[in-house]
Amino acid sequence: MSAGASLAPGDARALAAALVRVDSRNPALVAAAPGEARCVALLRETLEAWGFRTEIHEAAPGRPNLVARIGEARARTALMFCGHADVVGTEGMIHAPFAAEVRDGRLHGRGAADMKGGLAAMCAGAWRAARAGLAGELVVAITADEEHASLGARAMLDRGVRADAAIVCEPTALAVMPAHRGFAWLEVTVHGRAAHGSRYDLGVDAIRSAGLLLAELDRLERTELARRTHPVLGRASLHASTIEGGTGMSTYPDRCVVRLERRTLPGEHGASAVDEIRRAIDAVRAAHPELHADVALTMSQAPSDVAVDAPVVRALEASLQECGEPVRIAGMSAWTDAALLNAAGIPAICFGPGDISLAHAAEEYIPLEEIDRAVSVLAALARRWCG
Repeated sequence: MSAGASLAPGDARALAAALVRVDSRNPALVAAAPGEARCVALLRETLEAWGFRTEIHEAAPGRPNLVARIGEARARTALMFCGHADVVGTEGMIHAPFAAEVRDGRLHGRGAADMKGGLAAMCAGAWRAARAGLAGELVVAITADEEHASLGARAMLDRGVRADAAIVCEPTALAVMPAHRGFAWLEVTVHGRAAHGSRYDLGVDAIRSAGLLLAELDRLERTELARRTHPVLGRASLHASTIEGGTGMSTYPDRCVVRLERRTLPGEHGASAVDEIRRAIDAVRAAHPELHADVALTMSQAPSDVAVDAPVVRALEASLQECGEPVRIAGMSAWTDAALLNAAGIPAICFGPGDISLAHAAEEYIPLEEIDRAVSVLAALARRWCG
């Protein structure tokens, strides 16, 4: 019997361990990595054995998404559980990344927290709810490439997959997270003039000019951005990620490249981040006319924001209370596919087992009992939402 078909229906712990044993590193992040195909195949086999209707489509060659459905499709009663199958690299890990070893009640492995424990919880929760009977349909969506460019979620939405609300089962330690920041990646090229190190009369130091700009960006981060806040996300932020420039000790550098990350709040976007940097360049140039710099937006993802009194938030809170769990509202620190779902008109919030601080970490694990608790809450939510 194959691995997927041998898993007992609704056994979230066993499914989580089986998923962690599959190497699904994202090939956009790790050269020659296998991607999501084996992980998706295991999930499809498992969910079909558990009574789900499934379909697979490719987000990119060899990079499949899985959409599984259970229950009865009726207007205004569809609920989506969504998660990603890809994981990041394993460099620097202090334990075997794909052994799925259990120690002290914790499942260890790359992706255990981010987010194969969440995948297992949402599959088992959907199965448990359907077993009790549903008047609506549950959609379990497994996407590719969330750790890089979210090709999977984009392709799924382009195919018209929709629901009335969604839970993205990222690791929140069972807190309700209705919002998360977006981000903009910016590349600033500062131009100088190359000259011998002794010719201060000819050379223009691009690195020094970049330093002046960084000082202005520090002022921006500590003053203006510190005043921009969101009720659950806190403040906006900006940091310098990398810097490179210069060719030798005795040469004025003619170029310096600074890469920045701007974490954006709801209402902010990549273009507004570019405008901020341009204003900073203008402010420095007013005092130092030798500064010449260009800024380009290399990548951005929008923030996500669902009102704390939205129906899906209220339903999840009620389900937590039903299961005897505390209700905690917080902001998600990382970016997730929830932003894309929200942009497509599907109110999407994050809720799942695991600690986001362990994602991508040298030691990654998830408490097994937290997976169990997530299953109960998600099953209660599905019954509540789908009647």
